[in-house]
Amino acid sequence: MFNTNRKPVDVCVVRIEHHRERLSGQQRGMVRMLHRREDFPLLRDDGAPACLDNACVTLKPDAVIQAVNEYYTMRPACGGRSVHRLGTSVSQTMASSRRLLAQHIGARNVNEVAFMKNATHALNQVAQGLSWNKGDVILTTDKEHNSNLVPWLDLERSHGVDHRVLPSTEENTFDLEAFEATCAELGERLKMVAVGHVSNLDGVTAPVKDIARIAHDHGALVCVDGAQSAPHMPIDVEDLGADFFACSIHKMMGPSGMGALWGRMELLETMHPVLTGGHTVATSTYDGVQWAAPPARFEAGLGHYAGIAGTEAALTYLSDLNLDDVHEHETKINRIMSNGIRDLEGVTIIGPEDASRRGGICSILLDEHLPSHDLAILLDEAAGVMVRSGRHCVHSWFEDRDVSGDSLRASAYFYTSEEDARRFVDVFSEAVNAFNAA
Repeated sequence: MFNTNRKPVDVCVVRIEHHRERLSGQQRGMVRMLHRREDFPLLRDDGAPACLDNACVTLKPDAVIQAVNEYYTMRPACGGRSVHRLGTSVSQTMASSRRLLAQHIGARNVNEVAFMKNATHALNQVAQGLSWNKGDVILTTDKEHNSNLVPWLDLERSHGVDHRVLPSTEENTFDLEAFEATCAELGERLKMVAVGHVSNLDGVTAPVKDIARIAHDHGALVCVDGAQSAPHMPIDVEDLGADFFACSIHKMMGPSGMGALWGRMELLETMHPVLTGGHTVATSTYDGVQWAAPPARFEAGLGHYAGIAGTEAALTYLSDLNLDDVHEHETKINRIMSNGIRDLEGVTIIGPEDASRRGGICSILLDEHLPSHDLAILLDEAAGVMVRSGRHCVHSWFEDRDVSGDSLRASAYFYTSEEDARRFVDVFSEAVNAFNAA
């Protein structure tokens, strides 16, 4: 099969270093990104795995691990409550982490950013926190992650709203023309457009700025699932025209159990918190409560302070990267993978043929005789290649198309090397050819 005992940094990088003066600024940035592999414990040793499941969760650099450990060992205290020096230190970390989150997504007001468990939590807060009337229309696309589908479906049962689905184009991209026509048809009944900024199914970016403009012209709000965009590209929620933006920190090198919700203050002030209790109120009596101002209103109970400390470290690390370079590097990795497997029998790449339109995600539709879970296990055991198998929490897309097989997804991040991509191509091709010959 393969020799997996290779240095984790691609050998081509070593050669490039000898000719640094010939490199463009972008090329130098990519070289620096690959050298950052040394910051990740899992990638430092010979025989490091090819971690290609980054659309699910990313690796954590030393700085994040150290920040989490430092909270537990040196200052295990309550932020926003206790005023002793440990509590004050944690409060300062909370403020710094919130400020970095706001900067990362282009929010002008730090108090519009609330800590959440993940993007799923954030999207549920929006869906359940706003007021709805029977007959209100909520529009999503046909390839939303369950976290941006199920909360809206729940509202059909609980509030009698009308959930509509906008089909994608033949290339699986957002159909802006059909969207505009749908908005015009629905008129003032349309209250919310919920859309994934970047699809976790195929990596395609939705034209959120155009979507927001059209939706607002018809009086609707726009909720953006940014779980797959915030780690990989520059974000400016104000420029996008979004009303809400949700993201998960575990997809941007931060701890599990951390996410964020941004919303326009005038909307946040009207929302009811999904979780209530400590920290969510300004005051309470036996007869009622006065809700705290955002963001505290949405941060019920004891905070995930270790996660917040790790978030601060992750965002500090991420801020040192050029996200345009990150996106370009991931596209390059995707191109290597896509070009290497596209002609295999029984294999279809989901989304546009051009890898540059799919970012760092290469999702593969497999014929029935190619079992995705077995292939994923084989890739790991034979060559240390780690990918996602199944339906990627987008079951509705597969069911709507009567797809009988499953999918296998390889997804890159800035620390993914060309050698990782080639290792995937080699072992996946060998495995598929073996199944086809059986």
